[in-house]
Amino acid sequence: MKRLQDKIALITGAARGIGAGIARCMAAEGAHIVINDVGNMAAAEATAEEIRALGSQALIWQADVSDRAAVAAMIEAAVQHFGRLDIAVANAAISRRAPFLEIDWADVQKTLEVSQFGAFHTAQLAAQQMVRQPAPATGARGKIIFTGSVHQELPLPNSTAYNMAKIAINHLARTVAAELASERINVNVINPGWIDTPGEREYSTEEQIQAGGARIPWGRIGTPDDIGKAAVFLASDEADYITGTSLRVDGGFVLNRP
Repeated sequence: MKRLQDKIALITGAARGIGAGIARCMAAEGAHIVINDVGNMAAAEATAEEIRALGSQALIWQADVSDRAAVAAMIEAAVQHFGRLDIAVANAAISRRAPFLEIDWADVQKTLEVSQFGAFHTAQLAAQQMVRQPAPATGARGKIIFTGSVHQELPLPNSTAYNMAKIAINHLARTVAAELASERINVNVINPGWIDTPGEREYSTEEQIQAGGARIPWGRIGTPDDIGKAAVFLASDEADYITGTSLRVDGGFVLNRP
């Protein structure tokens, strides 16, 4: 029996990068996936084909998570299609990088609207759906996972807005976990380190990625599937007694910082 057999998982920002890695890993464990993204529909379809090849179903839904009404419509569509929602991964994020003295306020707002407020919308509306569903006789009623970042503890330069968003998500998750424990909904955060994603490659060259990866204690930069495997564990029955936890998945990246 696969660990997520026939569970229904909504993953935001799942067309590529970390979200796609989570989608693939969950599908490999038997989950059916709602792939959310905005403006990356060719990549979303490619991820959907990977999921279907693993024997799971995939529904693609385009929505901007900073638009609360769009998130509500997405969750309604997921439930209409699959009948329920078991897992929600608030993963969608953007990072507009610039020095603090120079960053444009519109870029700060956009980063927070997607990375922080979008995560709030996804988690709250998913939780509201979960509590409407019948509670199981045993085990969890639902699983909510936030994608955070080691930026929540490292004040990395040129990422003020992203840093703000990720530390907020970590404390949000702890607060929500405390409130939803009585509903038997687990709420946790995964804090990735340096992960090889298309978004990261917009700011880093191949040479920088290879050299930087060699400096990480584990000897390489992380992959989206490294995060996906952690997400599968937190979404599984094995993690039913884990809630309000921030799980760092970084190959020791934080340990080697000055």
